[in-house]
Amino acid sequence: MNGGGRLDRSLGSPGSKSGLLKGVDLLKEADLIRLAASGAGILLREQIAKLKRARAERLDARNPNRAIAILERHVPRRLGAALTVIVLAGSAALGVITGGHVDAAIAGLSDTRNALANAAGFRITSVTVNGRKQLTQDEVLAVGGVNGRSSLLFLDAAGVRDSLKGDPWIADATVLKLYPGALQIDITERRPFALWQEDGKLSVIADDGVVLEPYVTRRFASLPLVVGKGAETRAKDFLALVANYPVVNSQLKAAIFVGERRWNLRLKDGLDIRLPETDVGRALAALVKYDSEDKLLSRDITAIDMRLPDRMTVRLSEEAAKAREEQFKKSSKKAGSA
Repeated sequence: MNGGGRLDRSLGSPGSKSGLLKGVDLLKEADLIRLAASGAGILLREQIAKLKRARAERLDARNPNRAIAILERHVPRRLGAALTVIVLAGSAALGVITGGHVDAAIAGLSDTRNALANAAGFRITSVTVNGRKQLTQDEVLAVGGVNGRSSLLFLDAAGVRDSLKGDPWIADATVLKLYPGALQIDITERRPFALWQEDGKLSVIADDGVVLEPYVTRRFASLPLVVGKGAETRAKDFLALVANYPVVNSQLKAAIFVGERRWNLRLKDGLDIRLPETDVGRALAALVKYDSEDKLLSRDITAIDMRLPDRMTVRLSEEAAKAREEQFKKSSKKAGSA
């Protein structure tokens, strides 16, 4: 007992011991919980690591190349499909180009879009072609690339015009699109001017020298004939000059350009007139003068050479030459007897 008449409890009393034991138990439980949590975390990390290793092993087994495995881990999931589409499209394009099918592919795309436009109400229902004389309407449309599948919406008016001007018969063209379905084409045709012969080939030419077409029909038989290299571009001026002398022009059969320098005339009766390189008008005027005075163009001669400015040489036909020779002999005999 203490001095107050009370009993002091010893620190080693049964009540004190039970409290200490409870505290120790709580600490142990807390330690166990921490250990359990730590163990669980370790097990979780190990499991995740195992899963990662297993996935890596599967990728490595599928792709022996390590670099490919790494790419498969990190590239976007859909990239492979996109690259496959690109490769296939590139291969198809390469096949079209190397196989020479580009025009066919373009034509197919053009037909598709034209079909859609026609379905939408832009079909060409009316065509007017003005200015044609030698060409038919179908020929003009074919040259311009306009057909039954063409739509007004996608028709390239400038392209059609360029195509038309590329035809030798068409000097100029205008193309108008009148929506929703009318097309108007105005053309200026070249006129057939002469027939041109070179290296045995006969062609119809315009006055500017453009070859219009090969001569295959007799509808151009009345055109004047020019012969020789370079004659096609020089014929317009020369024939205009000859037309000033109707006596010669009315008998003209062909104009022959010699050596790309000067002209010969071939008349309908076979007479050849060799003109000089320069001052052709003077030579033609002299020829007309001689004909009016001596009926030169009606005589039995085969050639007239006017290439020298101070003289004219005439070649007689064989019959005329023999007759002249006999006449000369007779004249000689008469002179001898006298």
